[in-house]
Amino acid sequence: MGITKTQIFTEKQNDLAQFFKVLGHPARVAILQYISSQNACICNDLVDEIGLAQATISQHLKELKSIGLLTGEVEGKSMCYCINVERWSEIQSQLNQFFNTTKSKCC
Repeated sequence: MGITKTQIFTEKQNDLAQFFKVLGHPARVAILQYISSQNACICNDLVDEIGLAQATISQHLKELKSIGLLTGEVEGKSMCYCINVERWSEIQSQLNQFFNTTKSKCC
């Protein structure tokens, strides 16, 4: 198996690639949509809402946290999650810049 050459790309390119990789699973998109539509942190609702096993949900949450899209706090025996608004704004800005610099009249 070959070695990835992430060091030859910019930090922003690697950051966006990691973002797209993490969002490449529909369960993670559903989790983000659900959490972002709530007015409070989400603790135990995700298993019922998404319909996946607790262990599977936990793995997806771990991936979303790894790129900083979610923050988590321990409340009793539960971990509660919220959208990290700062990180979300940063990603949104990078995506806007990426798409706004794309040439649309190339063909």
